[in-house]
Amino acid sequence: MTFSEILQVITGCIGSFGFALLFNVRGKRLWIAALGGFLSWLIFLLLSRFIDSEPINYFIVSFLISIYAEIMARVMKTPTTTFITTSLIPLIPGGSLYYTMAYAFQSDAGRFVEKAVYTLELAAALALGVIAATAFTKLFCNGLRVMGGKAND
Repeated sequence: MTFSEILQVITGCIGSFGFALLFNVRGKRLWIAALGGFLSWLIFLLLSRFIDSEPINYFIVSFLISIYAEIMARVMKTPTTTFITTSLIPLIPGGSLYYTMAYAFQSDAGRFVEKAVYTLELAAALALGVIAATAFTKLFCNGLRVMGGKAND
């Protein structure tokens, strides 16, 4: 990894830490949320070396980080949103949204629509990754309960 990438991962961690503080996360949970931000940007950078599609990278990272958040929420006995929202902060498409709005204010309709669609693709990929991970976790946990119930009968 380059110095720039290491710096990006560290700032992703710091950003998640800051948002966790803002959301009133305290104690061990604060560090788990910060680690989630660290991991989300690290995974994103690593995936970017192999996959050219940014929306696909966003989906994969949000899926994996949501699984991380689900596991940590169960371990810490905390709502999952505590870790999902803070861990995904580095992936918010702020730059894309900024340029979307800049093109809108410049009355550049063509570039505005192009950037708006792209921003929506990134946001949808994030949301679908979270939804898929949540559904996967629910199915997996219910499957374990069903198997556990049959073993006890």
